[in-house]
Amino acid sequence: MAYEFKLPDLGEGLTEGEIARWLVTEGQEIGEDDPLVEIQTDKTTVEIPSPAAGKVARILVAEGETVAVGTVLVVIGEDGAAPDGEQPRAEDPRVVSAVSRGQTPGHGPPGRVRATPLVRRLAQELGVDLETLGGSGPQGRVTEEDVRSAASSGGLTPGRAPEGRREPLRGVRKLIAEHMARAHAEVPPVTWVEECDFGAVDLKRLVPLTLKAVAEALQEVPELNARLEGDEIVYLERYDLGVAVQTDQGLVVPVVRDCDSRSVDELADEVARLAEAARANKLKPEELRGSTFTVTSAGKLGGLLTTPIVNHPEVGILSIGRVAERPVVRDGEIVARPTGTIAVTFDHRIVDGARAAEFGLAVIRRLEAGG
Repeated sequence: MAYEFKLPDLGEGLTEGEIARWLVTEGQEIGEDDPLVEIQTDKTTVEIPSPAAGKVARILVAEGETVAVGTVLVVIGEDGAAPDGEQPRAEDPRVVSAVSRGQTPGHGPPGRVRATPLVRRLAQELGVDLETLGGSGPQGRVTEEDVRSAASSGGLTPGRAPEGRREPLRGVRKLIAEHMARAHAEVPPVTWVEECDFGAVDLKRLVPLTLKAVAEALQEVPELNARLEGDEIVYLERYDLGVAVQTDQGLVVPVVRDCDSRSVDELADEVARLAEAARANKLKPEELRGSTFTVTSAGKLGGLLTTPIVNHPEVGILSIGRVAERPVVRDGEIVARPTGTIAVTFDHRIVDGARAAEFGLAVIRRLEAGG
């Protein structure tokens, strides 16, 4: 009996996922719980084990493709024949192959162009009419590359090939692009910046000390630990802070839970564990969900200051600039002190400038006191 494995709902309202990497090949014998496929969601890459043992009969979705939850990804066992009445790629059975009806590939009745929701959204953003495209994908599906080529060709000289090397925007980089664009479009941001004297701070423990200071300051300015849901502001009573971590695949933001009640030593251990898991691509989906506020620091690469983008749906983010010896005035004397900047970007729909400044100064006071 053939087993059809469908893209599961991995939680938090997931509607689609990208096939990041197949861990098996057609014809391979696998056991139950053997690694099967890596799925890229809007949060992370998840390795999914095989729910059944047998021969991998057919892989129906290629790496790099984005499909909806419930789509059949692979057939395990028997001859891999697709179920009666269904397309091999588990699309809507009501959609009849355009090729079999003598239509131009990619075309069908109005509104029935074969394309994923992600491709439709991209076409809308780029002003491309899907009805005018011939799809290059399976069964005439219009692909992301089809849409981007159509959008770019509008500015090309006839007969001239597109310029430069091109790579599909996929995986973590695609998710970052979508998430940042949404945050920038929805959030009216303002950034407040002030200097901080880090002389009393052990810079090796800067991130956990900052998490503790931020959690305490958020209790004084609760509107920065909130959400905007419709016409309501939701004030959160937990302090689960995201920490931006740079990896080879891109930027990810694992969540450090209960920063208000943990000691600095406990926070340091948890930050180290999450950072190691992030760089090894071993983070669990739940370790990337539910942050209430975000902290970011690029260390020596941080620059003098940054204006970070709010991690939507949060309403604030704090960044630490590069800490270095700089001349400052103390008691009328010019002295060298380890100085850096603290920047707070906030959603001006919810947070007033004065309150954001109070929050930033509260964090600085704690750091200058040694945390």
